[in-house]
Amino acid sequence: MIIELTDRASAQIKEMMKEEPEESLLRFGVKGGGCSGLSYSLGFADEVNEELDIVETINDIPIVFFNQDIPIIEGTKIDYKENMMGGGFSIDNPNAIISCGCGSSFRTAQNAGAPGDC
Repeated sequence: MIIELTDRASAQIKEMMKEEPEESLLRFGVKGGGCSGLSYSLGFADEVNEELDIVETINDIPIVFFNQDIPIIEGTKIDYKENMMGGGFSIDNPNAIISCGCGSSFRTAQNAGAPGDC
């Protein structure tokens, strides 16, 4: 398993998927930018590139990963937390050696990315 989804995260994603077309998949990966150089990308996709992507089903949720992102995100745990201000996903990446105060930007020992606005 590339990543781990908690029960709360899985339930929230499944709720969100009800609003998407039936063939939609969750896409998780990284992109350049953010205060620390890399930021997470979490959204829905309806296309898979057989040469560049891998699809894994976790907790009955089909998730698409860009092959090159896997070493950066492998072992990541995604949770969903709610408080009085609302709710949101939290991402715990064991590969991150530096994280931004905003929590959405990070850097690994091998991947620095290109810092941008946080």
